[in-house]
Amino acid sequence: MSRKGIRIAYWIVTLLFTLFMLFSGVSELIGTESGNALIISLGYPLYLNYILGVAKILGAIALIQTKWYVIKEWAYAGFTFDILGATLSYALAGFGIVESLFPLIFLAVMFVSYVLWKKSN
Repeated sequence: MSRKGIRIAYWIVTLLFTLFMLFSGVSELIGTESGNALIISLGYPLYLNYILGVAKILGAIALIQTKWYVIKEWAYAGFTFDILGATLSYALAGFGIVESLFPLIFLAVMFVSYVLWKKSN
């Protein structure tokens, strides 16, 4: 794949991942009924939604900016912790195997974005 092809693939994958994280972050800040029910069923306090919502929005902004590479690395790391934390939370709260492993799909998409970003630079 050419360098231009890698950059195009990077932006497509990254924008899809970023849009999902923005949607998730805004949903957590709004405090939807289903989101609140989920966070309570996992055993966490509702204010965690605000913390995660702000972090996801800032992380999404960090992924689409092109100036500060270290901030982008931190955003990828933060999303990794968020997604792994979600996976473990589902598993430890007694959700089924499918529900517990579902967040790992987003982790895989994020890793594709990360690898493409590294190859494009």
